[in-house]
Amino acid sequence: MQVTRRRVRVEKSASGLLGRRTGSRRTVMTAAATAVVLAVSTGIGFAATHQFGTDQVGQTTDLGRLVSSDQYIKPIGERLVIDNGKIMSSSVSPDGTHVAASVTDGGMALAIVDLKSWKVQQLVGNNASADLRISGNDVGQEGPTYSPDGSQLWLGQADGYTRFTVNPDGSLADPTSVKIPADGSKRALVGAAVFSADGSTVYSAVNGQNRVVAIDAATGAIEQSWAVGNAPRGMVQVGSKLYVSNEGGRPAKSGDTTLNSYGTQVPADPKTGATTTGTVSVIDLANPDSAVGSIDVGLHPTAMYAKKGAVFVTNTVTNDVSVIDTASNKVVQTIATQPWPEASVGYHPNAVTLTDDGHLLVTLGRANAVAVYRYTSPQEPVSYVGLLPTDYFPSEITTVGNDVLVSNTRGIDARRPTNKAGHGTHDTTSSLQKFTLPDDGVIKSYTSKVFQQNGWTPNSVKLAKGNGAKPVPVPVKLGDPSTIKHVFLIVKENRTYDQVFGDIPQGNGDPSLTQYGENVTPNQHALAKQFGLYDNTYATGTNSAEGHNWLMQADDPEYTESSAGEYLRSYGTADDALGHQKSGFLWTGAQAAGKTVRNFGEYHSILRKPAGATWQNLYCDTKNMQATGADSAYPMESGSPIPSLNDVSVTNYPQYDLNIPDIYRAEIFKRDFEKNGPANLNLVRLGNNHTGGAPNGPAQVADNDLATGKVIDIISHSKYWKDSAIFIVEDDTQAGVDHVDGHRGPIQIISPWARHGVVDSHYYSQITMIRTIEQILGIHPMNQKDSAASPMTGAFTQKPDYTPFTALPNRTSLTDGLKTPPTCGTDTPAPQNPTAAAVPSATVPTAQRAVAAKWQAWKSQQPFNGPTAKADSANPAQMNHFSWYEAHGWTRPYPGETKIYAPDQVPGAYIPAAETDG
Repeated sequence: MQVTRRRVRVEKSASGLLGRRTGSRRTVMTAAATAVVLAVSTGIGFAATHQFGTDQVGQTTDLGRLVSSDQYIKPIGERLVIDNGKIMSSSVSPDGTHVAASVTDGGMALAIVDLKSWKVQQLVGNNASADLRISGNDVGQEGPTYSPDGSQLWLGQADGYTRFTVNPDGSLADPTSVKIPADGSKRALVGAAVFSADGSTVYSAVNGQNRVVAIDAATGAIEQSWAVGNAPRGMVQVGSKLYVSNEGGRPAKSGDTTLNSYGTQVPADPKTGATTTGTVSVIDLANPDSAVGSIDVGLHPTAMYAKKGAVFVTNTVTNDVSVIDTASNKVVQTIATQPWPEASVGYHPNAVTLTDDGHLLVTLGRANAVAVYRYTSPQEPVSYVGLLPTDYFPSEITTVGNDVLVSNTRGIDARRPTNKAGHGTHDTTSSLQKFTLPDDGVIKSYTSKVFQQNGWTPNSVKLAKGNGAKPVPVPVKLGDPSTIKHVFLIVKENRTYDQVFGDIPQGNGDPSLTQYGENVTPNQHALAKQFGLYDNTYATGTNSAEGHNWLMQADDPEYTESSAGEYLRSYGTADDALGHQKSGFLWTGAQAAGKTVRNFGEYHSILRKPAGATWQNLYCDTKNMQATGADSAYPMESGSPIPSLNDVSVTNYPQYDLNIPDIYRAEIFKRDFEKNGPANLNLVRLGNNHTGGAPNGPAQVADNDLATGKVIDIISHSKYWKDSAIFIVEDDTQAGVDHVDGHRGPIQIISPWARHGVVDSHYYSQITMIRTIEQILGIHPMNQKDSAASPMTGAFTQKPDYTPFTALPNRTSLTDGLKTPPTCGTDTPAPQNPTAAAVPSATVPTAQRAVAAKWQAWKSQQPFNGPTAKADSANPAQMNHFSWYEAHGWTRPYPGETKIYAPDQVPGAYIPAAETDG
């Protein structure tokens, strides 16, 4: 059956289709790397992120389309935008006619693309709009995989595979489940699959169980199992040998420092918790009972590709490619994938292929580029040719006939046309890109364009020489003195700009999309009036799994990017070694710079909470602490498995849990601040604006706003105010829509040294904010993303205004929506501003009580609360509707819709929860 799908856009880059033709065809899985320095021509000099000026995400300029990661995209060749979510992995059919792409975050599991018509031919998923229905949309990091004769396609999922029959026209039929049993709590979470030459056996990397199994392709029976390294992911067969990349490295030995990764203790750095080994296992299929061999490679080996006596392995964390000579099973060459001399990490090499005429092509996911090398043999050193531009986060590369084909995980960013009223972070796209490989001279000319699109300039990280420079708020050189000695980073949860500040007429807001305006967030509105409004700033990630990484690592590691189809191995990666970059975190960088650090709940994953610590009791406990000065009646203990973070954390400040009021957290902060004073870097998590706890949404946002105001009041009335700066940011902005872009968020900069009373419409991002903090405190940037970012110098002034901020009382009752009132009584709010939108009534209109009851039942099933609470763990489409309905007193349909839906009626409700699909 031939099916032509909607929601596909075809665009041609102005770059056109250029150059020489190549003639190889090969499917790729994923990759890993190691070292040879890439030389770039001197004299390439472009503006860094300040080149964006006042451009907005989604806007197209001469340099390309701006995306939310501080980059322009303008890919070489022809682009096919796929409006069905992010591509996790893809494979080309043996006859070269189709691409099977596993997709996520768009309600589907598979997209089949006809390469001749350059259109999506078929969509496979568990929802009504799919052409072919299957039971689940969970997809693994690798695959899908065609059988050698092209008659079958195997899709990797959480508990094994779904096997499809491939019709003569390339479409799929007859989905059949092939299960791999769980090993205790460890599900299969399969990685790559490889067919034997005759198609009778499927070799599967069982990622969640640290093993490889042989499966009878006809019956699904497991015939044999081999123990390999930690988190096996990529796999390739050469003759009778299977090569398997182990992203988590070798098994731990006695004496190793380790950290957890999906129930396995893996070798890890004692300070950062990042993995310290990477290996490739070698299985001899001719002697299946012989010992499994092991080859040391770089960190986080992922994709593998074999050709002409070599296996190429991409090492995403050490940013290189290991070349294994299959005759000796030794690494004979390590190829650096570090094109910009200013930074050695953060490029994410994640796929590799070799053309017949000797061009080695490596996708650099975080650089939106393909690195091109001349390759002769395993032992002959490669020569670097240059870079070619791609769309957002390339993740697969292969050749089909004369074309190079690239799969781009994030396509053109979150620009899927789902809601005419605005954009959301889950409006994610992906894309396929095809081009003929240009001549080497043309490739070199494209290199400068890639540099410009990434903001890679010489001397982006200027180091001080200790020449007694005059203190300024944001020094030009790292290590020069700043007028600011104490930085506070307050991390909130999930709100877009329009949801909070859309009602401020001086900014670029849409009041029709505002959910928590002035009478719900009086402190944030007063802070914007006093200290400035920023209406063109973007969160980079889609959800908490990504967002906290961007803030703490100035990057979202490739592991997290590629895990978005399942998020079952780990979601928030604070307690998973695979989610940590070797370059460390913001706090380890501060420590390396000789600065002190104090952490209040950020990046924590462990909470011990005493019995009786309900929201109501903690609310009353807070009132009592404030009135009497007594200690909390419900002392808690919060922590992290990362040693360096535990060492600087305030352990009685509770981590994320929506059944703990933020005003309780503010009181714990106050007591520690008054006793110990601030550190140079202070991390503070205040996340109840996520909503979903015991009170209703507006009450929780009001609680968060009041806590924020109190924390700033404490700091600004202290002796430390004169040299402090407070940055307020959302971890992500996924909880609603925004008329500019779903990534646009309500950031604030609070300081005597901040420009007061201005509206700043320059492009900023979480990355530029982190670079600003680094510049103030002399912290060396962690990777190429924050190294390229321009500090927010223009947000500061040389003439300080020391006027403190006095917190405003809440105008929305903090106890609205509670089923059981606190024993100390309900909250009485301050009078509302009559000129602002009124606080929504907590009383549900009679006509909506039945549907509201269904939503309350839905809410009770979500893991928002308690020691194991997970941020963003609800279905995002449902969560956004629920928050909107509460924020408007159950009187207004969601933007772009005409009725109030029950949970199972929500358009997009088939999107899996964030734990299984960001």
